[in-house]
Formats: sequence, C-alpha cells, structure tokens
Amino acid sequence: MVTITLPDGSNRKFDGPVTGAELAADIGPGLAKAALTVRVDGEMKDLSGAIETDAEVAIITSKDEDALELLRHDCAHVMAEAVKELFPETQVTIGPNIENGFFYDFARDEPFVPEDLEKIEARMHEIVDRDEEITREVWDRAEAIAFFKGQGEHYKAEIIEGIPGDEKISLYRQGEFIDLCRGPHLPSTGKLGKAFKLMKLAGAYWRGDSNNEMLQRIYGTCWADKKQLKQHLHMLEEAEKRDHRRLGREMGLFHLQDVAIGSVFWHPKGWTLYRTVQEYMRVRLEGGGYVEVNTPQLVDRSLWEDSGHWEKFRENMFIAEVDENRGGGETHLEIETGPGHVAATKYLALKPMNCPCHVQIFKQGTTSYRDLPLRMAEFGSCHRYEPSGALHGLMRVRAFTQDDAHIFCTDDQIEAETKIFIELLASIYSDFGFDDFVVKFSDRPPVRAGSDEVWNRAEKALMDATTAAGVELVMNPGEGAFYGPKLEFVLRDAIGRDWQCGTHQVDFVLPERLDASYIGEDGAKHRPVMLHRAILGSFERFIGILIENYAGRFPLWLAPVQIVVTTITNAADVYASKVLGALGDAGLRAELDVRNEKINYKIREHSHAKVPVILVVGANEEADGTVAMRRLGGKDQEILALEEATSRLVEAAAGPLAKS
Repeated sequence: MVTITLPDGSNRKFDGPVTGAELAADIGPGLAKAALTVRVDGEMKDLSGAIETDAEVAIITSKDEDALELLRHDCAHVMAEAVKELFPETQVTIGPNIENGFFYDFARDEPFVPEDLEKIEARMHEIVDRDEEITREVWDRAEAIAFFKGQGEHYKAEIIEGIPGDEKISLYRQGEFIDLCRGPHLPSTGKLGKAFKLMKLAGAYWRGDSNNEMLQRIYGTCWADKKQLKQHLHMLEEAEKRDHRRLGREMGLFHLQDVAIGSVFWHPKGWTLYRTVQEYMRVRLEGGGYVEVNTPQLVDRSLWEDSGHWEKFRENMFIAEVDENRGGGETHLEIETGPGHVAATKYLALKPMNCPCHVQIFKQGTTSYRDLPLRMAEFGSCHRYEPSGALHGLMRVRAFTQDDAHIFCTDDQIEAETKIFIELLASIYSDFGFDDFVVKFSDRPPVRAGSDEVWNRAEKALMDATTAAGVELVMNPGEGAFYGPKLEFVLRDAIGRDWQCGTHQVDFVLPERLDASYIGEDGAKHRPVMLHRAILGSFERFIGILIENYAGRFPLWLAPVQIVVTTITNAADVYASKVLGALGDAGLRAELDVRNEKINYKIREHSHAKVPVILVVGANEEADGTVAMRRLGGKDQEILALEEATSRLVEAAAGPLAKS
C-alpha cells in the first residue's frame, strides 16, 4: 500500500507503486491533461516515474511557478533537436535553463547567422506540433560513450566520461533525438507550447575555460504562455530604450574607454548627478547618527591577510609591489594571480572593500560600551579586478565608490540597529522612487570563516532582528558573506526588473580576527559586533539603475540640468540672461541657449536631452516680465511671471530633503 499526501492535506491510497501520470488521472481528467511533472517529497520527477513509498506529492501544471524551469529546460532540448535536424554536422554540448530562458552551446565549423535563428525557431514549432513522446532511459556507461562517439558527439562522450562511476547514465529520447540529461522532462514536446523565442547568438568557451575551443551559444526565452512571453519581450524593448549606456551618451553624463577599462569618466552633467546623490546620502546619514570617515586607497598586504580577504579575494585585487630599498620607491601595479607568485619587498593592495580599514579607526584609543553603537560611514573608493568580459557600463565596473558603513555595537543592540537601518533604507529608496523591494536572507556559504557555533549565533541574531523589524523574508541559502549572514535588499524598477542593492550583515568574525574590543560595563574587554551595511551599493551602479528606471527623465531635484532658458530671437538674449541669473540666485541648475536656431529645433534638442523644464522667452515675454514654461513630455506651455515661475520651480526642485 502506498499513501500519497496531496498539498491540501488529503490522502490517496494505492495498492502498489503509482506514477505521477496515474495519480493525476485518479484526481481528475482535467489535471491529467494539464500535468507537466510531479514533485515528490520536494523533488521534481517525471510523470512517468513510479512513486513506490508513502510520499508528499504535488502535480505541477503550467500555472505553477516551478513549471518555468522545466519548460525552459525542455525548450533547450527542443532547440537542440531542431539544430540537429537542420544542421546535422553540429555537435551538441550543454544546454541549461537560466533566468528568463535557456541557452545551448553548439560546436560547428560554420558560424550561425541571425537568419538561422528564424529557421531553428520555425523547426521548434514543428517539433512541438509533432507532440513527440519524451522518455527516460538508463544506459550502460560504455554503451553511452560509444553511442555518442558514433554519432560524432565527442563533447557528450567527454561529459559522460567525467560522470562519477556510481551515478546512473540517464538519457532522454524525443523522436529521433537522444540527449544526455538527469531530467526531469515534460511527458511530450507538445506540452511545451509555443511561448518561446530565440534571442541572440554569442560565443562561449567549452566548460567556460578560455584555454578550450570556442563554441556557439544560442540564447532563447521561454514562458508558460504567450501573454507572459509578450510581456517579457515588451520589457526587453523598454530596457533597450532605457539602456543607461546609450542615455549616458545622449545626455552627456559619462563615457568609458579602454585607457581606463572598467572606470568611469564622469562629464560635468553626470558628475552633477553623482554629487546630488552623494550630498543627499550625506545629509541622510548625518541625520541617522553616522560619523563620516575616509580611509587609504593602498593598504598593506598584512591587513588583508589578518582579515581573511587576502585568501578569499586576492585574485580580484589590484596589487602594488613596492621595493622599499630603492630610493625612488619604484612600484608597479598588477593582478595577484596565485600563491606561486614571487613576492616583492612589499605588497600593497588597492582596497576592494572598506571594512578592515574601519576596524583600524575603531581600534584607535579606548572605546567604552557607552560609545556604542558607533555608526561609521565612508563614501569609500574601491577597486576590484573584474574580468573584462563581465564589465557592463556603470552596472559592473572595476573602480567604484560604495555608500559603505559599519555599525560597531553590542549583541543586545543588533535588533534595534537592524530595525533602525531597515527604516532608513526604506525611506531612502522611497525618496529615489523605489517603493517596492524584496528582502532576502542569505545564510552560511560552503566556504566561510568562523566556527559553526559563531555562525549559529550570527544567523539567529540576524533572523531575530529581522523578525522584530516586521520584515517578510525570502530565503537565499548559502549566499552569505564569508564572515557572516546577510540581508539583501532587491529593488524593483519601473519596468519590473529586480536589482540587488542594499545589504546588512552580522559579523562576529572580523572583530575577532582584527582584535577589536571595547570596555564593557563590567570593566572587562569584549568583542563588538560589526554590522556591515550599504543602501545604494555602489554609486556607479545605483546611478545606472536610476537612469534606466527613469529612462533619463529624472525628477527635478535629481536632474543634472533642471532648466534651459532659450530664446525665440536674439533680440531677447539680454532678458534670457536676466532669467538665467534669477534662477541661479534661487539655487536652480539652469543653462542658457541663445543659439541662432529655430525655437522648435532647440525645444526638440533639449527634450531629447531629457531636460525637465524649458523656459522660452521672446519680445512679448521681455515686455511683460514673463516666461513661457514647457515641461518635458508636455505639448502645452504656461505663461508665468518670472517671479512666480522661479518660486514654483524652487518648490518643485527642493526634493525629499525639504520634507524632512
């Protein structure tokens, strides 16, 4: 007798083993038709697999979130089958599902071209229409290797040769196509539906190793239905329009170039935006009881060894080797590449993070429990050696500035400090236009510093503090920092994309490693707790997010250029200068455009540059002491007295700090 417990708590009993398909049919014909796979005691299984013992079971349909991974994985297999039918000489390698879709890497002498994607996608539709049954087969290892070698699929044979000897060799057959896979899979290709689209071509090294041969990767996206696919494609179109790299050029904010790979050249308008964000953050932090510090860029290797970062991050550090015996102090920068590197007289590292330096400030003098909590903030410039292929505009750079802070406190203060921080973070996000964010709880990673006892203590402290703050959590197993668990704050932007920005981490390890202490009420030395926290993450990335969220159309308080004053004819140039002066005296960021161009041309140009307000002046405005105000995106203009226009604009540009 096998007892199946369903998600609603009800039980169904069977005389012997039962498959997922049989269970679905026993529940009802509608569910049997909709069933895609089955979850048995938390593990996804094929519908055809037998459930031989008592279990908790859920039938998964396309309405379940779990179904998306399965659909995307099957879509990769259907794409591989289509490629083999159209281009039989192609070798099939690896094809996983990924966020929003899937990819498959192929080995082929002739490069794929965009037109090939159309052919492959059309053949995928045919394979779905065939509704080919998908079945799992367990093969003998030697037989499987011989089969794939006989098919000319040497990559598949290599994968099988690397599978541990005690693992089964699981193959899936759909039509004439056979692929190596652990599964599970849909019962047939017809269950996939047609809510998929092939997106782009890319290169990829075999097994991700640049020493191996280059393969051709085809990316696709796949969804549960065509409505979801349409929404996703629309979001991608919006994302392309909002690309911060394109808008950065058009708006004259910044540029990047190879003479400083991964570093940003901020133009005057971009730097104005940067300083506006930074000045806002400085005011909010000062109001939150933080003290601002600044720490060195180059720090001796010994500190990074003591903190544990040398072992963990040295391959991502820029290292200066300094020969102190030379009178000139000759140096050069390079990337530390491993333990076999020949040591120079002295190693200095461009800091990749600020925390060990903040501990050094904390350790100067004697700290009493009465001084805690100590909230220490720094707009810290950091450098990390990110691979050039991973760099992406402002979103991923090598040189960046963190809105970093560390709170030194007692165990008893963790809860209150966490609550205060989350309230501050939520308020700041709201001021920047982000009212929707998710909080993830990331616990201990596989490789970490500190004992399990310390981690148990840290995880409990952070969990209790977050619960007390009334925050709903999403668990993110194994993604904590190497020294402690953390909260990750994930923003959702105007088109529904998620961005991980803020963090809050409980650390008992670093104060111990760097010998930080305070004098307790009992007169004895105690270790402080170190709360690592950031709100924006890095200024560079957050500004990139802001650009894309607003599509460059910033609220007035953030806009680098808030107002352009422009003339209908050159006869009004003097009056336009007077208007500009009045705006400047009121603290507004304004520019003057008195070029000898048609007014419609100038309005169009400044609108394209996303200037929020354009004030147009001519002979009539000069005579009446007025301005014609046009707002970005509006076709109408409003005639206002200069004083009233200035007053309105000052109020509108005051920003969130004026409310506090």
